[in-house]
Amino acid sequence: MRLAWFLPVLRRKAPAGGWLVVAARRLVPRAWRSDPETGRSGLVRRVLRACGPSWLSSPLRRVVQVFCLTLYLALFIYVCWPYTAQPALLWPNWLPVSVDAGNGTVVVASEQAIPAALNAGRQVHVSDAASEPDTYLGAFEIQHVAAREMRLAPSTALSRQQADALAASVGPWTLAEQSPDAWPAHYAVDLQRKERIAAELFLIIDPLVSLSTAIAARSWVWSLSAAAIILGLACVIPRGFCGYLCPLGTTIDLWDWLISRRVERFRVLRRGWWVHLKYYVLCAVLTAALLGILISGFVAAIPVITRAAAFVITPLAVGLVRDWHQVPPIGAGQIVSLVLFCAVLGLGFLQPRFWCKYVCPSGALFSLGNLWRVTERKVEATCIHCNRCVEICPFDAIQADFTTRTLDCTFCQTCGGVCPVSSIKFVERWNRIDLKAQDDSVVGGAPLGRRRFLAGAAGALVGGGSGAAFALAVWPSQQRAVAELPIVRPPGSVPEWEFLGLCIRCGECYQACPNSVLQPLGFQRGLAPLWTPYVAADWSGCEPSCSNCGQVCPTGAIRALSLEEKRVARMGLAVVSEQHCLPFAQREACQLCVDECQRAGYEAIEFQRVGTELNPFGEPIEDSGFLAPVVVADKCVGCGLCQTRCYKINVHEKQLLTVSAIQVQAGSGKEDRLRSGSYRALRERDRRPAQPGDLPAGGGSYLPGFLSAPTDP
Repeated sequence: MRLAWFLPVLRRKAPAGGWLVVAARRLVPRAWRSDPETGRSGLVRRVLRACGPSWLSSPLRRVVQVFCLTLYLALFIYVCWPYTAQPALLWPNWLPVSVDAGNGTVVVASEQAIPAALNAGRQVHVSDAASEPDTYLGAFEIQHVAAREMRLAPSTALSRQQADALAASVGPWTLAEQSPDAWPAHYAVDLQRKERIAAELFLIIDPLVSLSTAIAARSWVWSLSAAAIILGLACVIPRGFCGYLCPLGTTIDLWDWLISRRVERFRVLRRGWWVHLKYYVLCAVLTAALLGILISGFVAAIPVITRAAAFVITPLAVGLVRDWHQVPPIGAGQIVSLVLFCAVLGLGFLQPRFWCKYVCPSGALFSLGNLWRVTERKVEATCIHCNRCVEICPFDAIQADFTTRTLDCTFCQTCGGVCPVSSIKFVERWNRIDLKAQDDSVVGGAPLGRRRFLAGAAGALVGGGSGAAFALAVWPSQQRAVAELPIVRPPGSVPEWEFLGLCIRCGECYQACPNSVLQPLGFQRGLAPLWTPYVAADWSGCEPSCSNCGQVCPTGAIRALSLEEKRVARMGLAVVSEQHCLPFAQREACQLCVDECQRAGYEAIEFQRVGTELNPFGEPIEDSGFLAPVVVADKCVGCGLCQTRCYKINVHEKQLLTVSAIQVQAGSGKEDRLRSGSYRALRERDRRPAQPGDLPAGGGSYLPGFLSAPTDP
């Protein structure tokens, strides 16, 4: 079994190659191919040589890397980008020309040219715009389209009321893509349309993300199955994720090629105390997870690059495509994240791809997976010790005697493409044919001795101790984050303690959230909830037609909800401040929050009259005082649209207030934080008297193990 996809060195005789070379000979035009008889390079080889030595030696790997980075950016920038969504279309000002009372067929006319979207066979919903409110006349199918007229026939049988209204109406009518009583769904439908591949694909195949969150949250994480698949594939292509798929690794390669390779003054030796640092970082991450504190989001490969993209690409895209005033202000938390990302790139000044070779804990987990590899890089006895493979290896996986450091090899096969005598092969692990003898004097080549064992054990203790120390340092802030004024989380968030154990701070939800409703927490609540999403209702409210955040969450910290579930899932409860509210303070009339809530379809805010004046007989004077808003608790879901409206108008524009007079608050009795189950069923249960066996809204207590968590209400 040979897995050879490198491009061998061009020699006078035809080079021995794997299936890739054979396929290239058949598919690539002869004029583009090299001539093995004369040794003259063809067009393809010259182009690859111009791209760089690693492109020439292992072109398939580079092509896969570019494809995966492009796919990652497409998933993040396009699929998660919410602003391709469009609300249901409306076509107003249609006048009825004729109505057939028998079968309901109507002919309508417009003064404007008929839009191209209105074609024969399309269904439209017709409302009488002359009535107040609009009267729904029913769903119709377009049968025929003329210059400025259309013939419509009912899609379903009309009710008696609809038939009477149809016959009596003189217009104008409004044609709509969606029924007027249907809940808006354009953001959710748009994400579903674009998400042919899961937007969180690269996050769910980073096994450290799934493993650490499952340990920290003491629960099954759905992405563990995807992580198991990628680890299984890594048995055939050892550390293939690092060498081929990882977008952070490809970004580091690009950085090294553009910048760091031009600066030599900070270079360090390939082998030093840092060579096993990634295992110590992995040990620290898993130890902290055992103690209930999740830190993989700080150091795992994919969360690091995804969060950086959320803090750099997203603001630029919003500013350039929409408007700069719609970009939320940057905080200290975002700056720290970007500094961390720059530090990852800056390690390239020490050695090319230093992060991937020596620091990345995700790579360490794949390296441990190499213990179960079924394929391996082998060196035959024909090796001439030219050292080319050592010089070009991007992962420092070749020892001084040119044999393989199997835990570090990513099967990139770059070395095979530069070997002048074709001594390197990639075959089954048990292949022993014509192999080069291993030099036992090489450090790392001998069996594990006592000194190396003690050094490894000491490093593991240091790593584990560091993770435990970090967990204990973060523990107080995690307790405060749960015990103090609760944070308004996205709809569908699990209970807070478990949320902090599942959220890897990747930033996918920020990108998928329209109008930047979800924003990252800074250091206001300490280190534990840093970069976790919260509802910034002063900035914007949660769109009724959107459930994107749960759809792109890779760990289940935010549950993936249907719109039917999301529209009744309480993020919090809007609370009116009688001290600040203009009608309550009898300063002036205001109904901004009421109008906004009605437009959203929740109708959770009603009026009550306050400050009524009395006549000399002690009777209330009609229409005196003010109509003040009152929140209907069992209808409010805490979307924050009311708070946004009050803040934008009364605080920002008119400057009548210093804070919004209505604010969304979370906490016991104000939010739903279910691990599983239906929010609709919960609402129905809330509307009936309590019965034995009913669970609290939080779904029960959560005790994560070594460090006890507070019990959710």
